[in-house]
Amino acid sequence: MPYRSEPARRTQSPDPAMRLMITSMRNEAPFVLEWIAYHRLIGFTDFLVYTNDCDDGTDALLDRLAELKVLTHVPNPRRGRKAVQWQALSRARNHRLTKRAEWIMVADVDEFLVIHAGGGRLDDLFAAVPGAQGFAVPWRMFGSSGRLRFEPGLVIEQFQRAAPEQMLWPMRAGQFKSLFRKDPRFARLGVHRPVTEGGKAVTEGWVDGNGQPFTLSRSSFMISGAKRYGLAQLNHYALNSVENFLLKAYRGRANLMDVPIDLGYWIERNFNTVEDRSILRHADAVRAGVEAFLADPEIRRLHDQGITWRREKVAALLRDHQNFLMFTRLAQSPDTPVLPMSLQVELCRMRQLAPPAKSRPPQGSDNPPEAAG
Repeated sequence: MPYRSEPARRTQSPDPAMRLMITSMRNEAPFVLEWIAYHRLIGFTDFLVYTNDCDDGTDALLDRLAELKVLTHVPNPRRGRKAVQWQALSRARNHRLTKRAEWIMVADVDEFLVIHAGGGRLDDLFAAVPGAQGFAVPWRMFGSSGRLRFEPGLVIEQFQRAAPEQMLWPMRAGQFKSLFRKDPRFARLGVHRPVTEGGKAVTEGWVDGNGQPFTLSRSSFMISGAKRYGLAQLNHYALNSVENFLLKAYRGRANLMDVPIDLGYWIERNFNTVEDRSILRHADAVRAGVEAFLADPEIRRLHDQGITWRREKVAALLRDHQNFLMFTRLAQSPDTPVLPMSLQVELCRMRQLAPPAKSRPPQGSDNPPEAAG
């Protein structure tokens, strides 16, 4: 079905109880239920999900969840040269849910918002910083935990090894995603943060992962060697197992289609330095939420179908020699070491003398190419 933009409704006004999560998916069927169950549990009320080019039944699974009033699913057909995730965000800006939402977050299915305040829910986060208009929630990169094979089950239980809290290099360790209140100054949605007209900075109302004042600018980086997760963090399971990563590399990036996912991508993210189990206080409730979804026979069928597809696709990829070599190299790669802080500082300084080549970013992009997640 061709995409049709929804007409604006003049009578719409923000619903103070509405917390909206916006995301894009492609071939993520085994992970959908956990991600939705978790974010419903912590307080998101609505989900706006865009999909494109699904082969594993993710789109059908989302359609069934939409029938059950769990979420809203919108096809996002690839058009032109604009990266597919940016197409989705352009469409989401004018969607009726976006127009009604009081709070909005844009995140991927491998990202989980972890709130340390109170009981770990959105209300606890809002109560911790009364009057906050936006939260710049820093990434915490989770490595592969030494796992080679794709295994069904909760991602949050399988991967518990992560980067340390204090880190300057690689720079992406300082990236963040945004949870923000609707604001007329924001001209469009971004992958990492909302974008103001002309890129003008927002200097009031925003806080960081410690609840401290934060200036929202053009950058999606927090360059600091200080601790950053006192109030909240975003668990980023970008790698998963070696088999899952192989499939991710085959699929490519949703926001920078010309930038490959390769061994360098793995090395920059495979931090298994410290154990972080903070999200697991919700594990039992998330598992119960997933089981409640699976009580629907059609959801269970589509979920299982997605698992089967992933296993078969990985097996097919491994029959290709180049993919097999990638698998072996990943399997042989040690955990990425955390460099001494003095060297991290030096690398940040050196980068200023060797900036990335100036290339045209994707239309609507809020980051340079090296900033992609």
